[in-house]
Amino acid sequence: MDKVEEKVQFKAYKKLGFSALEMAEIVNNLNIVLANMQVHKQKLQQYHWNVKGGDFFELHELFENQYNDVAKTVDDVAERIRVFGKYPIGTLEEYLKLSEIKASRKEKSSVEMVRDILSDYDVILSTLVDTLNASSKLGDAGTTHLMNTLILDLEKKHWMMTSWLMQDIPMNNLS
Repeated sequence: MDKVEEKVQFKAYKKLGFSALEMAEIVNNLNIVLANMQVHKQKLQQYHWNVKGGDFFELHELFENQYNDVAKTVDDVAERIRVFGKYPIGTLEEYLKLSEIKASRKEKSSVEMVRDILSDYDVILSTLVDTLNASSKLGDAGTTHLMNTLILDLEKKHWMMTSWLMQDIPMNNLS
């Protein structure tokens, strides 16, 4: 048994009918995911507008594709909260208060932008895993499925951006 399995005791699938406390735990986790995603989306859009240099066309398009992907994710997470009969947070003030991701204000190089996005991914992945563990523990198959899907997608994006950063590192410096 690995550490995650030791920490979380999985319940069999449970139809909607969670206790108020169980629902609050799931919805709270989903709202944290939502807040992090909204701030991350805004940052991607800002970087899309402000990227410059030799990587402009590549990163301009990449950032646009990613903020569009995040917009769909935000919708999926908010709708998952509605499944529980609750209302997702929805104001900029609420997002900024709950998000662990901070807005970016200063001008950055393309490499700094990608590093910052990778840092956001680490935060988002952590909140996705926390939400996955909470939903698995409670037998919430729908949220568990959504979190697994989002984790797989974000891990792939993380790998791709990490690989993009490797372009500037000479191969002899990797050993």
